[in-house]
Amino acid sequence: MNEEKVITLNSLAKACADCHLQDVCLPIGISRKDMQRLDDIIKRKRPLPAGQALFRQGEDFRALYAIRSGSFKSVVYENNGRESINAFHFPGEILGLDSISERSCPSSAISLETSSVCELPFEELEELAQHIKGLQHQLLRIMSREIKAEDAFLRSLTHRSADQRLASFIINLAERRGNHGYSNHEFKLAMSRSDIANYLGLAVETISRLFTRFQNEGLLEIRRKKLKILKPEALMVTARTGSDSDKPDSNLAK
Repeated sequence: MNEEKVITLNSLAKACADCHLQDVCLPIGISRKDMQRLDDIIKRKRPLPAGQALFRQGEDFRALYAIRSGSFKSVVYENNGRESINAFHFPGEILGLDSISERSCPSSAISLETSSVCELPFEELEELAQHIKGLQHQLLRIMSREIKAEDAFLRSLTHRSADQRLASFIINLAERRGNHGYSNHEFKLAMSRSDIANYLGLAVETISRLFTRFQNEGLLEIRRKKLKILKPEALMVTARTGSDSDKPDSNLAK
């Protein structure tokens, strides 16, 4: 693409020289004046410590958030107080897309580690979209892409064995990191094993057992929270075929 015709949050954020948001891209013809107008509405928020809420379930929807660093989990709190994790989010991805239609937040976004975001106030973004050709279409494209990808992954877990679920989860993390310019074979698992179990619909004990098995089989290596994929092809085979002995926990399966 012609660099004169591309806006990225990286190019807009003058103070973010090390930003990895190149993939959050708005490929539209735009004047320097309009580029400045878009830059003016972006707010660079202070780093959020681990365990803090960027926004909470039930709050009015006000903005989209592009993750610059760190990671988040999307959590729905049910009436009985049970926590249900429905997504994890990483640098280069957008938070808040599922809040647009109802103009309220259906889930809470909780930081898994010290994280930073760029805030895009939605009303101001909508107003700009009336004047900047192609901006509204591109926002819809980004929304469709991310929602479709998450839905496709969750559907792929249906009727899968426990080891298939975990292997698919690790592969999905690796692919998402690679898509945004990060290492796709060695990375930090910011989420706890309890969080992974919650998301995959498995017991924590099952997750721990499978991580141990995957290491013993030489598929991967885990040191503290650092995960290294040693045999990506073999891990993909596990994601496809699994093992008859690792069926999903029937009382937890999504």
